[in-house]
Amino acid sequence: MTAEPVDLLVRVVGPRDDLARPLFDDLAREYGTRYGGTPDQVRQELERYPAHEFEEPHGVLLLLLEDGDPVAGGAYRRYDDRTAELKRIWTHPDHRRRGLARRVLVELERRAVAAGYRRTYLTTGPRQPEAKHLYLTTGYRPLFDVAVDPETIGPLAFEKDLSTP
Repeated sequence: MTAEPVDLLVRVVGPRDDLARPLFDDLAREYGTRYGGTPDQVRQELERYPAHEFEEPHGVLLLLLEDGDPVAGGAYRRYDDRTAELKRIWTHPDHRRRGLARRVLVELERRAVAAGYRRTYLTTGPRQPEAKHLYLTTGYRPLFDVAVDPETIGPLAFEKDLSTP
């Protein structure tokens, strides 16, 4: 028996909004486990950008809510006049493998186009193969040699042209 599709509410929030706390807390734990550092150290790195960079009209932080609880989210900020830089793509550990990160990407791209951006750029860490797979399977072009061991590269950069359907 398959589960019925769940309606998810898209909510735009600020980085310091209480609803965004699970996103930042979970990313801090996840990155700390994969790359080292305490959750507090990683959280400080996650919050290094000023909050206003993730506010409209130049940026956004959004969450997908299920029954009022955040289950996935992500953000973008201005990289340059035509490029939105995607940040903080996240899915709650209890809700992975449901296609939620793809839904977040689609919503972020839609909003970026509406804000006048024509390209997205992002980096992900070399110890996040699921993120690398997500971007490669959703039309993002790697700006690195995919045949090389990711650990020898450092951050893995991707871009996507949003001006073509």
